[in-house]
Amino acid sequence: MERATDPLSVRERQVLQLIAEGKSTKDVASILGIGVKTAESHRSRLMQKLDIHETASLVRYAVRRGLVQP
Repeated sequence: MERATDPLSVRERQVLQLIAEGKSTKDVASILGIGVKTAESHRSRLMQKLDIHETASLVRYAVRRGLVQP
């Protein structure tokens, strides 16, 4: 994956990958050792940056980017 054209930070990619794996925001927070509010903020910023408005579309984006297997 080309990092130069990737709009996401490393942390945002981690959050996206976990969401795409079906983890809840609470699970994401626990796995990454961050607060639930922080995980929610990362998720919101992800959706804003990518202009994606639902979780299913986030998952499709992650699959296209090779972050998770379909």
